Amino acid sequence: MKATLTVTSPGTGPGGGAVNDLRRWLQRHPELRAHIRQEPAPEPAPGTMGAASELLTLVLAPGGLTVALSAAVVAWLQNRRGNQTVTITLPDGAQVTVTTENVRDLNARDSGELAQRVAEALHQGRPPADGA
Repeated sequence: MKATLTVTSPGTGPGGGAVNDLRRWLQRHPELRAHIRQEPAPEPAPGTMGAASELLTLVLAPGGLTVALSAAVVAWLQNRRGNQTVTITLPDGAQVTVTTENVRDLNARDSGELAQRVAEALHQGRPPADGA
């Protein structure tokens, strides 16, 4: 399964660095490292000044890698300053979005549960319950 991660940081344009930070964070996980591909940001829509997001693509097998990816994304967001959003898009167009505001104050148990819900949503191709 190919999953595309879009990182959006308010106030930064293309090359704002958040996607590079996430890529480095994911590469610290040996099970994810070989599956990461960085792609250029999409062309901005006509009339806009530029894209506010960058992309990472991962090719994931169902099960363990979706759990590892979900846990890594939640942990990365918990360690970020400012507001960031990571949207994971599946080939069928289904999306799962997690923001810094959703995870910043979670304890270890709650962040683990959120990561599990995100992984289940990725596996099933639908957003998790409770608006993660």
